[in-house]
Amino acid sequence: MREYNEASKLADDITGMISERTSFGTGPEAQRHSSAIRRKITILGTRLDSLQSLLTKLPAKQPLTEKEMNRRRDMLANLRTKVTQMASALNMSSFGNRDSLLGPDTKPADDMARISGLDNAGIVGLQRQVMREQDEGLEKLEQTVISTKHIALAVNEELDLHTRLIDDLDEHVEVTDSRLKRVQKNLAILNKRAKSGCTCMCLLLSVVGIVGLVVALWLIIKYL
Repeated sequence: MREYNEASKLADDITGMISERTSFGTGPEAQRHSSAIRRKITILGTRLDSLQSLLTKLPAKQPLTEKEMNRRRDMLANLRTKVTQMASALNMSSFGNRDSLLGPDTKPADDMARISGLDNAGIVGLQRQVMREQDEGLEKLEQTVISTKHIALAVNEELDLHTRLIDDLDEHVEVTDSRLKRVQKNLAILNKRAKSGCTCMCLLLSVVGIVGLVVALWLIIKYL
């Protein structure tokens, strides 16, 4: 019962965290809070699986009455239902789809009830029925695996496409950078030529000015 009490306490903690989730809004803090809740739900699901395994082995180690076994099964089933509801609130489909993927857990008492009162032929027929059910379950599992494979291939193709787009973008960036460097080089040459042209123009204007002054002085001296 100690393991069950720990699992129940963890479930209560998760319930409290889910109640507090609305106070965090939609920012990064809310995402971290939701991630912490999902981690705890996953841990709780693992503990419940361990409890289910312990409960199955318990009659051999510690004889219990049928009433006590049923009570413990009900407690574990109620806690698992609570975990499934919490997982559904966070869109954690792995918990909600567990039974549809692997089938519901069968109890030893149910198996004993199915074979009670059957003769050898009935038991053989029941075994064949169970084998057919297992084959059907394996077929469903195979379909799920194939579907998952197709999804993985689609994701891989999408990643390849994004990789090619990034490579093309890098190539365009390199071409643009090369063109920009050429334009900057041409601008530097034009700037240098412009400065050289301004210097020549200034010298020419200076010479013209000096000649004009000389002519003006000569005219003044001549008419004086």
